[in-house]
Amino acid sequence: MTEAEQSTPVHGIPCWVSLMTRDLRAAQDFYGTVLGWTFRSGTLGEGFSVAHVDALPVAGIGQIAPGLPTAVSWTPYFAVSDVDTAASRVRERGGTIAVGPIRIGPGRGAMAADREGAAFGFWEGRTPPWSFGRDSAPASLELRTSHAFDCAIFYAEVFGWASEDPGGCEVGYAYLQDAVVVRQGGRTVATLRGGGDASSPDPLLRPRWHVRFQVEDLEAVTDAARAAGGTAGPPVDSPADGSEAVIRDPDGAVFTVCAHPA
Repeated sequence: MTEAEQSTPVHGIPCWVSLMTRDLRAAQDFYGTVLGWTFRSGTLGEGFSVAHVDALPVAGIGQIAPGLPTAVSWTPYFAVSDVDTAASRVRERGGTIAVGPIRIGPGRGAMAADREGAAFGFWEGRTPPWSFGRDSAPASLELRTSHAFDCAIFYAEVFGWASEDPGGCEVGYAYLQDAVVVRQGGRTVATLRGGGDASSPDPLLRPRWHVRFQVEDLEAVTDAARAAGGTAGPPVDSPADGSEAVIRDPDGAVFTVCAHPA
């Protein structure tokens, strides 16, 4: 990914998804086998690579640095014009900052959690173009939380959603989905819905952001994940996206795959 191919995204939109893992090579092997990704070196050093599908960037995978208090997980990032201001907004609204703000390569970022503990990141700087909805690229993000409307207010205040800024995010309620839907440029980029349980001992039920990748053959992908050392739940029906399944990679990171629209 060259500097010329990068751009500065509009404030508040989802701009990237990244996996932090303990074994970069093993993660590349797993996701290459399961999702057909290829990898190139990124601009953040030897411990970070960018996954591609058909030469389009779809995600980042980074090695957790020794001593860094970062969980093995998939994390969505949102673009901000000023990472320090965004961090202050998170704290003022009852969220927490886990890492940062710090300079990372060509930009500055931070990792945070909202009031219910769902982890997310934000980034100030240029990013690769995120190829929504193409092959196994991220189709959208979904936050499962205890209080969707409360969380929508939290994120809207942190990231300026519904501010009517040109190119920014619009927020609305989808009655048939019983969810808050975030759109940018006519495309759904995030969905916030209830069903999370902050007191549950099961991490899959606690509030969290689901990073969702589209695939052509859901059964083949879940079979490949199991064969590659991961685990995969049975396909279930999603209110808006048809069948989907939750996969846990061999290092413990959880992500969702959904059937590509016919």
